[in-house]
Amino acid sequence: MKKIFFCILILFSVSSYSQDELSKGKAAPYFKLENLDGGFTELSKVIGKGPVLLSFWATWCKPCMEEMTELNKIYEELKEKGFTLLAISTDNEKTIAKVKPLVKSKGFNFTVLLDKNSDVARKYYAQQIPYSVLIDADGKIVEVHMGYMKGDEKKLREKILALLK
Repeated sequence: MKKIFFCILILFSVSSYSQDELSKGKAAPYFKLENLDGGFTELSKVIGKGPVLLSFWATWCKPCMEEMTELNKIYEELKEKGFTLLAISTDNEKTIAKVKPLVKSKGFNFTVLLDKNSDVARKYYAQQIPYSVLIDADGKIVEVHMGYMKGDEKKLREKILALLK
């Protein structure tokens, strides 16, 4: 019941921006998380190559799945130009086993990280999902976005393209 309420709440929180907690122009907080291959990915290792999008999500979140499908298209189009997408799963110990099979079945090609204890989500004030943070090549936060509504991906793509110029 809580999951259903949470998803409904997310749907109604479309396009709300959270700039008080995580300010534009602020340095993105450092993190190191396990990836699906059993290795680790550090934010500091991908900063400097181009814009980075952090997308916080969970396997049980329907709006997250819709957004991730659209983000995969953007990633495929712009990865060769320097765009990086780090999809950070906030699934806990009960649902974490579903992450890898879901990513494989959906054909997502971007890097998926596991934030099992939501430590990174707390650093980024990701209290609701989907939640995205766009970071420029200098490691500064450009945009923070909560929720997903069809069409949000078009605005995001334009922001990424502007950062790639």
